[in-house]
Amino acid sequence: MGRYGEDLAARWLTAHGMRILDRNWRCRFGEIDIVAADADAFVVCEVKTRRAGPYEHPMAAITPTKARRLGLLAEHWTAAHGGPPPGGVRIDVIGVQLPARGAPVVSHVRGVT
Repeated sequence: MGRYGEDLAARWLTAHGMRILDRNWRCRFGEIDIVAADADAFVVCEVKTRRAGPYEHPMAAITPTKARRLGLLAEHWTAAHGGPPPGGVRIDVIGVQLPARGAPVVSHVRGVT
């Protein structure tokens, strides 16, 4: 389910003008789901996928602790790839809800930290 949500998120980002630079990048501090280029900025994307139902929205899974870890991962990714671009680095969250019927719903929140 998680991989399917990440694939949907990657397609959503490219459909909205971004270019995918990396997927499932890992270091000792954790994993970045997607890194994309948006004009002259890098975008680190956390993707959360949930089945629709009585559960909380996927975005609710991003706690302040998780947001801080994403910032740390973004620093490590940019250091490993030549440093930050002129437009800086932004952290986004993409929530994917999978209803019992119908098309998945993709929500994108820019600049969560």
